[in-house]
Amino acid sequence: MLTYQKTIKNKISVQGTGLHTGAQVTLTFKPSPPDTGFVFKRMDLENQPQVPALANYVISTDRGTTIGKGDAIVNTVEHVLAACVGMDLDNCLIEIDGPETPIMDGSSKEFISALEQAEIEEQEKPRDYFEITEAFNLVVDGDTELMAVPAEKYQISVMVEYDTKVLGSQNAQLKDLKDFKSEISQCRTFSFLHELELLLDHGLIKGGDLNNAIVYVDKEVSPENLERLKKVFNKENVSVKPNGILDNLDLHFPNEAARHKLLDVVGDLALAGKRIKGRIIASKPGHKVNTDFAKLIQDKIKEEAKKQDIPFYDPNKAPLYDVTEVMNRLPHRQPFLLVDKILELDEESVVGLKSVTMNEEFFRGHFPGAPVMPGVLQVEAMAQVGGILALSTVPDPENYLTYLLKMDNIRFKRKVVPGDTLIFRLRLTQAMRRGILQMHGEAFVGDKVVCEADLMAQIVKERNN
Repeated sequence: MLTYQKTIKNKISVQGTGLHTGAQVTLTFKPSPPDTGFVFKRMDLENQPQVPALANYVISTDRGTTIGKGDAIVNTVEHVLAACVGMDLDNCLIEIDGPETPIMDGSSKEFISALEQAEIEEQEKPRDYFEITEAFNLVVDGDTELMAVPAEKYQISVMVEYDTKVLGSQNAQLKDLKDFKSEISQCRTFSFLHELELLLDHGLIKGGDLNNAIVYVDKEVSPENLERLKKVFNKENVSVKPNGILDNLDLHFPNEAARHKLLDVVGDLALAGKRIKGRIIASKPGHKVNTDFAKLIQDKIKEEAKKQDIPFYDPNKAPLYDVTEVMNRLPHRQPFLLVDKILELDEESVVGLKSVTMNEEFFRGHFPGAPVMPGVLQVEAMAQVGGILALSTVPDPENYLTYLLKMDNIRFKRKVVPGDTLIFRLRLTQAMRRGILQMHGEAFVGDKVVCEADLMAQIVKERNN
């Protein structure tokens, strides 16, 4: 079923404190046109530079995901991006007046609330998915793994395991993105007490308090440490609950830690740059492996785009021109007719086919012991297909000849041998003027480009029937 991209109708702002910097920051969500994705804009910097929320802009995954482009850096983007994905958005401009997103309560809940107030608006452009058609995975350090498998919709399963009695093993699932708000969005970030103390010693969580992080107590807490925590968090009393977490908050779910890890996966995988259709299975996920997996998905999206740009040949489908019609339009004959079929033709492009067999005349003298189609003949075949495009511009092509005027940027990338089927595609690079066409040509065997060139040709009226 065709679905359409979404953005928000109105701008809306939230204010809060950065977890690590402790600085006050204002973050504003704004509508954005189709195909722009999620983009952060640093309002406090000169020229207000933008940073696209894409995995190739990740510069750090230490205690959160940081993206940057030049001098523009945005820390801890994962909770904001998770909210955008959880609200089923595709495009949003996110303005921020500091280097770090506000931690709020340590979850995506308040970002979700803001986006709901801004209202969701469907756009006219269809949504483009990265559909997982076969399983692939990424393993780090032996037991940390993200795997993608085919599924009808975006689903995520997470397993976390820690070598502590207070947390141990937990699992969480998101079976449908529409459940993100109720099942995942309010799940807060967490830390172990020993990590918290280390971060405090290094001045790395100036904006933390007991209301925006679950602190699991994985060690004996001395009265001196409790006094220190009281001062750090500006609390009159700090104690350890029977369930092993510091007080002043209650867990929303028994497995809130695993659910927050799932929230992080949603936010980090938003950096892949395209909506995902498939199931993600994450074992001991973290920002580093999450963003590396987003980069892997980016690579697969690029590979998919290249494949979609490869001409498709269906041998069961009748060609636009068979070899007889090709000979009616081209003056070439055996052994120099190097086009067997024309598959597609429009005002700006043409696709033709040449089946390479051992019976070709040139194989008798060109590497007969290890036959390879000469590169110059590959270009000649390409030019003949281009000639069909050139002649399609006149009503009486039988009265014209096509002359090749110029060849540039010729590259041979793979050898062509008997048994190969060469598919040529030529596209106009400039509109025809005074009978002269400029074209870029590519030759494919399967999904591989074997040859490409820039050609200039001219059609000349020389024959009258």
